[in-house]
Amino acid sequence: MNEPLRRSRWAKARWLIFAPHPDDETLGAGALIAHCAAHERLGGIIFLTDGTGSHPDGTPRVAITRRREARHAIGRMGAGKISTVWMGWRDAHPHPVNSNIFARDADRIAALIRWQRIDAVAVSDHSEAHCDHVAAYYLAAAALRRAKRAVALFAYHVWSEPPPGARRVATPPMLSGRRRYALRAHRSQMSPILGDGFRLPRDKFRMTACDVLTLRSDCR
Repeated sequence: MNEPLRRSRWAKARWLIFAPHPDDETLGAGALIAHCAAHERLGGIIFLTDGTGSHPDGTPRVAITRRREARHAIGRMGAGKISTVWMGWRDAHPHPVNSNIFARDADRIAALIRWQRIDAVAVSDHSEAHCDHVAAYYLAAAALRRAKRAVALFAYHVWSEPPPGARRVATPPMLSGRRRYALRAHRSQMSPILGDGFRLPRDKFRMTACDVLTLRSDCR
């Protein structure tokens, strides 16, 4: 059973969205972004990777293109004025959790959580197959431990399903076609404009109007 976000105790929370790749923000948390931006409850959007690893020719041009596409997608969801943070990790090369870079970036996100007075973080789930999705989850969890602030950790699901029995909340629905319109901003993921590389499966265009978020921890 999904609890409506509007009737949950996070109805007035200030959110931070954490995406492992440019396009995951739309696929996994697009409805949450649109809802929070419309009600001035979106504190920021973080991207873990620079996007270059999605194409064999991982040049700066790829990273620039992926950033531009992400900005367009976010704007189409009504969050064009929201600040974005790029951690700059290379796709499919996550830093170990015991590394200095991991610790540095966890501290950086923790500072952002405190500065923006974040109450809830939405990130890709640790049950997903892609290593960057898993790394984003554990980096977000580490940042929450460092933030010294009461913050709930929610997972969204791009390549996985919400687990049975877990507490879940559902966002209000997006306007019809708005998420697909935002996703189409990520042209490099759906066309050969950057040459050979990742192609988003067509079934991913059949997105639901709501996001279902799984509560993973609630530090009160």
